[in-house]
Amino acid sequence: MKQSPKQWYKKFDTFMLNQGHKRSLYDYCVYFRHVSNRISIFLLLYVDDMLITSQSNKEIQELKLKLKSTFEMKEIGEARKILGIAISRDIQ
Repeated sequence: MKQSPKQWYKKFDTFMLNQGHKRSLYDYCVYFRHVSNRISIFLLLYVDDMLITSQSNKEIQELKLKLKSTFEMKEIGEARKILGIAISRDIQ
């Protein structure tokens, strides 16, 4: 049982790298991919929660579909707070 979280992370890490994302050198729970000059996508992992952000809703939806095809997931809606930090959006 002690190895379960480590094995889950290993599977998740392999999945993200195979999808073309890179792992941050500063925090191994931050993944990113630059789609174009104007669009990037970031996934932040905290235990078993994740936050996905991008300038492109299409990129977010595509990543979520890929994640759901490999991992059992449920969506709880738009994030309002993570790790005690309030999230505000500036959608234009």
